[in-house]
Amino acid sequence: MAEYKSDIEIARAAKKKPIMEIGQKLGIPSEHLLPYGHDKAKISAEFIKEQRSKPDGRLILVTAINPTPAGEGKTTTTVGLGDGLNRIGKKAITCIREASLGPNFGVKGGAAGGGYAQVVPMEDMNLHFTGDFHAITTAHNLLSALIDNHIYWGNELNIDTRRVVWRRVMDMNDRALRSIVASLGGVANGYPREAGFDITVASEVMAILCLANDLEDLKKRLGDIIVAYRRDKSPVYARDLKADGAMAVLLKDAMQPNLVQTLENNPAFVHGGPFANIAHGCNSVVATTTALKLADYVVTEAGFGADLGAEKFFDIKCRKAGLKPAAAVIVATVRAMKMNGGVKKEDLGQENVEAVKKGCANLGRHIENVKQFGVPAVVAINHFVSDTDAEIQAMKDFVAGQGAEAILCKHWAKGSEGIEELARKIVEIAEGGSSQFSPLYPDEMPLFEKITTIVQRIYRGSEAIADKSVRDQLHQWEAAGYGNLPVCMAKTQYSFSTDPNLRGAPTGHVVPVREVRLSAGAGFIVAICGEIMTMPGLPKVPSSEKIFLNGEGQIEGLF
Repeated sequence: MAEYKSDIEIARAAKKKPIMEIGQKLGIPSEHLLPYGHDKAKISAEFIKEQRSKPDGRLILVTAINPTPAGEGKTTTTVGLGDGLNRIGKKAITCIREASLGPNFGVKGGAAGGGYAQVVPMEDMNLHFTGDFHAITTAHNLLSALIDNHIYWGNELNIDTRRVVWRRVMDMNDRALRSIVASLGGVANGYPREAGFDITVASEVMAILCLANDLEDLKKRLGDIIVAYRRDKSPVYARDLKADGAMAVLLKDAMQPNLVQTLENNPAFVHGGPFANIAHGCNSVVATTTALKLADYVVTEAGFGADLGAEKFFDIKCRKAGLKPAAAVIVATVRAMKMNGGVKKEDLGQENVEAVKKGCANLGRHIENVKQFGVPAVVAINHFVSDTDAEIQAMKDFVAGQGAEAILCKHWAKGSEGIEELARKIVEIAEGGSSQFSPLYPDEMPLFEKITTIVQRIYRGSEAIADKSVRDQLHQWEAAGYGNLPVCMAKTQYSFSTDPNLRGAPTGHVVPVREVRLSAGAGFIVAICGEIMTMPGLPKVPSSEKIFLNGEGQIEGLF
């Protein structure tokens, strides 16, 4: 068997072009690119504003089946398809999210694609990049500090310290900080109260950065954040603490999309990074809408499986930004089908056509779900060397029976050459104009009914259940004028249910909603389902144990 290089070895050998050259390809003058070294740059707000009157290209969403330990390769396929479209003569830009340090040092190890379908500089993207996440963390925690400071200096706004809803954040997995008591140590340190940390990617500030149209919109949304309630349950906003101005200043540069390149020197925008299991899971509206002005095709991804990322992309991002996707790609692998069919990870190398057929139920559900939004879907079979012809054919036959087409893609090993067929198919679908996109539910539907609609139509559960306190909270928000907001479901990514071990295509399960949070600035209600945590923990053996600097000062272990 041929010896394959690791992702990081491939990335290290990349022949990168100066980032100004990549910008020139898109018609971005050098004075509108703020360089961070030689291989990454931010695009100025002025240039973005100047593009607004231009016509839009076509938007392609890449989504996937529920993730398995076998790996699916959604980002790899997103990057590969962008390169593939450029290869066949279309001007295409790839738009992906920035990587969170938490999972990089926890279980994941990186999020820049893989093989010969990667975005570079890979090490920078998976570490501090251009500092956007640090800016988001700092802006969020400035607001946290201002709340406790306001209470300390007399609490003029009459904040009920039992009803402070704004937590703190950090970009790391740290279960010890989920629930804490703050301000211990006597009078000088303020009034003790319960508090806690979420991971930065779950911050409402992250969501706001990803959904705001420009700096002015950003500042308004930051001011709309509800941080606490008074004893009469009236809300206290970030603007009441005069926090929005300083927060916007901290986020000024972070609002500008980052331009980098693929291994084939095609442009990629990498901006924003909300998780799709606990947040809305899409890259920024600014990056996507700007890319649509500069290219014929924009390929973007939404996190995790289509039950989470794609649903939120359609129901939150597209609804709020007025986007109309032309087509969707659902990424799947033979290996993942076998796992869904009951095969253990260590046995995936052996041919098992029956397990593939059994596991295809999960893929079938995602095809049906994407079609519910009126968006035509095609399946990308991300190829692994262990796949057999019979297993691949079984997947193709299943997908054909679902009224869609599955195309074998070898971009991991061959780059754009290995994904040409999918690129041509996407052009055929997009230029055929068959997309009839519409969100799953109307704005005016009551909030709990929106949750129930997603549970029944996307997860195929029997119902959503919630305590009276949760339902009462939703009714209060409806009475306060927030009933027209979409809902952002926080749920395990591994299953259609709230049980991460329930693979395949379960039906009839109950989805418990244990908590709801109002993100008034971002413009959605978060419904926290099952056991999902907004601050992850590290596994028994974290990825960080394998990350180090080698003798030449190069980073090893990011894959």
